[in-house]
Amino acid sequence: MNCVLCPRRCGADRRSAPGFCGMGEGLRVARAALHFWEEPCISGTRGSGTVFFSGCTLGCVFCQNRSISAEGFGKEITAGRLREIFEELTAAGAHNINLVSPTQFTPGILQALREPLGVPVVWNTGGYERVETLRQLTGKVQIYLPDLKYVSPERSARYAAAADYFAFAAPAVLEMYRQTGPYEMGPDGLLRRGVVLRHLMLPGGLADTKRVIDWVTSHFAQGEILFSLMSQYTPISGVPPEMDRRLRRAEYRAACAYLTDCGWDEGFLQERCAAKEEYTPPFDLTGV
Repeated sequence: MNCVLCPRRCGADRRSAPGFCGMGEGLRVARAALHFWEEPCISGTRGSGTVFFSGCTLGCVFCQNRSISAEGFGKEITAGRLREIFEELTAAGAHNINLVSPTQFTPGILQALREPLGVPVVWNTGGYERVETLRQLTGKVQIYLPDLKYVSPERSARYAAAADYFAFAAPAVLEMYRQTGPYEMGPDGLLRRGVVLRHLMLPGGLADTKRVIDWVTSHFAQGEILFSLMSQYTPISGVPPEMDRRLRRAEYRAACAYLTDCGWDEGFLQERCAAKEEYTPPFDLTGV
């Protein structure tokens, strides 16, 4: 079957050749473990049961996970084994099951989610999604954790070879919200359902960040979604020259001030000290 899961719609027959994502038909996982570096309402005190999938439908030039996203490191497993991993993480105390870069494996994940898990499922994605694919997840995913990386087609073309990024990401976020409705917190401070929309600030990207904030505040009201402004960008080798630096303090302060001026105060502001390479976990097949 020719693959059209993501907006690339590359049409690859992944039974015999990889798609744009670099993956074949089988599930491939690089790490499955408790993770403590998501937003507090997701990580909680016991950690988020996080499954890192190999491959990626987007391919940002600055990706910290490129050993798995671009180079394909991981181990092929069955949908049955994936279900076992979910149950092992839940038994270890995970507050939720957190699926990182899952889109290219949607059919296999749906097989593993045929029966409820008893904890929320988190769809942790770069935001470059087709609404048609997301609709298959209705009732299976309780929490969406998408990025809204770019508004500018020029920036998304330069940094992700996806000039149409926002044209797909914006309706995708709206579909995620349609499925979950306004976010719901439990008495323990953990998110039960809803959308946490992330935006990673990039060097020289303040104007685009303001456009992201404008879109969020014009499409959602307080109490509907949570917005997470992130400062953890860390340059890696091979990025374009203008991105070969960390975020400046003045850039991040200006973005935070703009968010406040827009009247938005529900969500998370990440400390600049989060821009550290050690926040990227080791991809060593732990838990796979």
